[in-house]
Amino acid sequence: MKKKFVSIFLTISLVGAMLAGCGSSDSSQKADAGSSQETGVQEQAAADTAETKKDGAYDLTLYTINSTDEDFPEWLANVEGATGLKINVIAAPTDSDTRQQKITTILSTGDASVDILEINDEMSASFKNAGWLEGLNDTVMTEDIRAEFPQGYMADMITDKNGQIIGVPGYSGYLAFWVNQQIMDEVGITSIDTKEDFVKYMEAASGNGRYGYGGSWEKTYSHNEIAQFVNMFGGDYLDWTNPANREAVEFLHDMVQKGYTPVDQIADKYEQMNPKFIDGKYGSLFMWGLGSDYAKADMLGADKIHMAMVPKFSDERYIFTDSWSYVLNAASKNKDAAITFLKYMASEEGMKASYEAFDRYPARKDVAEKVVPDTDPAKEMYSRYANECVVRGRPMLPQTMEFISAMGTIFQSYMKDEITIDDFCAKAKEYSETYNK
Repeated sequence: MKKKFVSIFLTISLVGAMLAGCGSSDSSQKADAGSSQETGVQEQAAADTAETKKDGAYDLTLYTINSTDEDFPEWLANVEGATGLKINVIAAPTDSDTRQQKITTILSTGDASVDILEINDEMSASFKNAGWLEGLNDTVMTEDIRAEFPQGYMADMITDKNGQIIGVPGYSGYLAFWVNQQIMDEVGITSIDTKEDFVKYMEAASGNGRYGYGGSWEKTYSHNEIAQFVNMFGGDYLDWTNPANREAVEFLHDMVQKGYTPVDQIADKYEQMNPKFIDGKYGSLFMWGLGSDYAKADMLGADKIHMAMVPKFSDERYIFTDSWSYVLNAASKNKDAAITFLKYMASEEGMKASYEAFDRYPARKDVAEKVVPDTDPAKEMYSRYANECVVRGRPMLPQTMEFISAMGTIFQSYMKDEITIDDFCAKAKEYSETYNK
């Protein structure tokens, strides 16, 4: 590998800016002048693309987030060689808001100058039922191929109201459960397999300024936390009449009351949480990525900080994955070439190429078993997640940003005892209905 875990950690950063905390969007922010200049460059690039396509110079145009990666030229050469396609590339803006506005404009206006685009889960939730994206069930994501992808993720994130899959996931990036083995050994806990085990560890590891669990509870990051625990309790994040939802949020509130996790983490995003975890302030947490921050601090390892299996709170084990997906613009004039590209991206060879270039952990579990070396510290646990857990996409609504912010606000209020659990559930039900339009 030429670098470690670039793409997955890019997506972690992305959450901080676009979702401001859902775990998969770009935090690299440019000044307004820079963003405006970049937008102008992109618009000119789109115009140049339209012109070159008139001359037949390219078979398709790809709108991508990866063009600035150092291994992108090698990856592109691989794709062109494998498919026989000549691909024109337009670099998507690095600023998340600018990027979403640009992609929305391309798709909503029927702009045919771009054929394939990379979009994240937030955009998938907003676009999949708009009629802007081509369904792929009969061409690319055929039954044999889609059987190898995470079924819950595809149903949640990239399947439209007519049952059509509208994207090819580029990778799998789990919201993994991480533990500090040094703390586990100190308190004599050997396993965190059940809810009861989890509570025992919380109690044993907490005290003297240390907490058994750490959550990134900043208003726009807490979405992941709430939804993860709702799933673990067997609930449904979009149905706040479900008693398991209430039980999950009460459980988090009780952890604060019992001193197992601090209320002041409502100010923390992942960027603040990771250093504290490395310093031993927390015994466990849920975190995106493959642990490069821990590795840099020499704290990644079976005897230090490592991934663990998600505890089983109900009948199943649940975990989230996120991804960026390749989608086909319904307005494309080059659909045959686009289908050829997408078939390659969904294939073993295509996923292997992306893994080697961008360190994108393959979304297909069969491919991951073959191409990821056994020396990769994530392989064993990622394989177990894929085979032993119900893998879901994060719950999102068409008005995703508004929904996340609203839920985070009432979650923080409940954690601070400013509202009751009844107030929280009533508001959550209202928001689930209001922002699902």
